[in-house]
Amino acid sequence: MGFSQLKIPKICEHCGKPFEAKTVITRFCSDACVDKASKARKKKEQEEERKQRILQESAVAIADIQTRPYISITEATILFGISKNTIRRLIKAGKIPAINLGERLTRVSRTHIESMFTTVALPEEKPQEQQPVKLRYEPSECYTINEISEKFGVSLSTVSGTIRRNSIPKRQVGKFVYVPKEQIDKIFVRK
Repeated sequence: MGFSQLKIPKICEHCGKPFEAKTVITRFCSDACVDKASKARKKKEQEEERKQRILQESAVAIADIQTRPYISITEATILFGISKNTIRRLIKAGKIPAINLGERLTRVSRTHIESMFTTVALPEEKPQEQQPVKLRYEPSECYTINEISEKFGVSLSTVSGTIRRNSIPKRQVGKFVYVPKEQIDKIFVRK
């Protein structure tokens, strides 16, 4: 059986260095990188298992926390995912009522924290028939980017930035990008 003369340029998935592989399925540049990548993968799997175990163990505790009107600062960090310093800062500012029962026994109102850290209600979606119709401009009603630059004496990057900032609709036909004349005139005449 002969030895393969293939030399496929690749980049090591672990260290990122370029190397010449002798097979199509080679992923690492050396045995050391294979070992390190394997250890990193096993460590990541163990970390995921540990997180799942902690979640399962703390599910009962979280359910218990959600029923109590006053909770500790540590419990609030677990329940709402905010830092202890943030909670202490809000207590100091008087935005969250707290009761100090002794050293390390500060309790905060769960209902007040829930009201501060809940999501804002979004307005209801409009029915399909009320959605705006996409505007169709003909090339005769539009400028190209270069025409805008020449007409108003501004750079191409300024034109592109202005179009993006003002959400002006644009349409690409071939290698040209067309933008409505009426909207461009309104913006650049003001300047």
